[in-house]
Order: sequence, then C-alpha cells, then structure tokens
Amino acid sequence: MTDDQAHVHHAIDYVEITVSDLERAKAFYAAAFGWTFNDYGPTYAGIRWSDGDGEVGGLGVGEVPTGPGGVAVLLFSGDLDASVAAVEAAGGQVAVAPYDFPGGRRFFFHDPDGNRLGVWAAAG
Repeated sequence: MTDDQAHVHHAIDYVEITVSDLERAKAFYAAAFGWTFNDYGPTYAGIRWSDGDGEVGGLGVGEVPTGPGGVAVLLFSGDLDASVAAVEAAGGQVAVAPYDFPGGRRFFFHDPDGNRLGVWAAAG
C-alpha cells in the first residue's frame, strides 16, 4: 500500500504511544507482536505496517503531548486549516495549535467530553 492510498480524510490514521525508554519499548513490541520499526533518531521510531510498506503509528520519548504512558490517536486531513475550523465549529477546543513536524503539520484538540485527539496533514 502506498502512503497516498493509506490516508483517508478524517479517518483514524496513526497512533502514537509515549514511552520512557525507546529501545526497551521496541524490544517489547517486537517480541510480543512481531512489530518492526523505522528509526528516526534516539527519541522516535515509526511502527511499520504489517507488510512493511508505510507506518501505522509510532513510539516516542516525550514526543507525544499526552504525557508518560499516553496514547495519541491521530486523524488524517487533506486540509488541516479546514479541520481546525471544523473542530472549533463543532464545539471542540484546540489544545495545541497547528505546528510543523518532519512529516507535515498537525494539531491536537479536545472533544466536548475532554478526549484528546490529533489531526495531521502531509507536508506539501
């Protein structure tokens, strides 16, 4: 599956797991579930899709703004600014304004019940 085929506007697209020790976490998930990783430095590793093409999530040390032991559910957006406006119009609250990261841009929000999710858009 190519990256373009994997992303659907406003669908759950990626899950990030906050860890305190990246190597220990990679060893655990590899042993428990057979996961493989793309390394992006000492604090982040992407979780490869089961066929090895693309990613379904990541492990991050202090990278995910949910705190230790947190999980960030990320939706994909074809238009990040429109998604920000839609979240606010629907009664959500932007918790972290849009910012750049190596794969594009993203923001985090709280829904009316306080659940925290993120939305990302590819660079370009």
